[in-house]
Amino acid sequence: MRVPAAFAAVPLLFIAALSVVAAGFAEAGLIEAGFVEDEQRWREEYDDSLKAPDGWLSVAGLFWLHEGSNSAGSDPHSEIRLPAGSPVHAGVFRLGHGAVTWLPAHGAGVKVEPDTSDRPTVIKIGDLSLTAIRRADKTGIRLRDPNAPGRRAFRGTAWFPPDPSWRVKAKWVVLRKPKKVPITNILGMTEDEDCPGYAEWARGGRMYRLEPVLEGNVLFFMFKDATNAHTTYGAGRFLYADGPENGEVVLDFNQAHNPPCAFTAYATCPLPPPQNRLAVAVNAGEKMDGHHGQ
Repeated sequence: MRVPAAFAAVPLLFIAALSVVAAGFAEAGLIEAGFVEDEQRWREEYDDSLKAPDGWLSVAGLFWLHEGSNSAGSDPHSEIRLPAGSPVHAGVFRLGHGAVTWLPAHGAGVKVEPDTSDRPTVIKIGDLSLTAIRRADKTGIRLRDPNAPGRRAFRGTAWFPPDPSWRVKAKWVVLRKPKKVPITNILGMTEDEDCPGYAEWARGGRMYRLEPVLEGNVLFFMFKDATNAHTTYGAGRFLYADGPENGEVVLDFNQAHNPPCAFTAYATCPLPPPQNRLAVAVNAGEKMDGHHGQ
């Protein structure tokens, strides 16, 4: 092939440099493609967890117990009201000195799945599941129903496009003495949680900081930013991160997601503490799409 005169005298060194640049762009494209695939896979798994039979979309009731006997059944006068088609009188939850005892009614077809290392006792009544929860000084019964309207109507979540710039390598600052952080939930209950340090990073010439609480060995960040109530859920979003390595924590805001309260009225979501309100729009992660009570 005849080489145009304008290019005939290009030095071989320059041609080699162009090849290196082209290879760099190709490699960046591969990295970008892998990043997008990883984020998409994470989001699919997130949706699967929401719509699982025991996921947040199945939560259909929350009943706070009083001391003594609390009746459960589809009878309109039951204190733990079960959906139509359930036994009229399924049994009684008895609360005494912080302990909950389940007394099933004869012939109600109730099954008990005992405590395991990672989940509490589950009372099964047909397709329904009931578990006890404690929040501050209150004890309640959470009802899960795989036929809940929210689960049946679920069409998937909405997200910002994956953005590598929002996968942040933040400096991890260890507190000499871990502190207690008061965390208030949507019911106004406040409990102190352990905070081992904070993550700090720069963006757009400004420094930002988030304080997590510990959830097992994972760092749990509750935060607000300038997108809340506009493009994202008004109460804030959640973000989990692995523990620090070499003094850094990876904050992948592409995986920032809505709290369970965005999907059910029967969650007791913790709210971001004041120090976790970011003066920046985090245009990454899950959006508010208006389909789940947002």
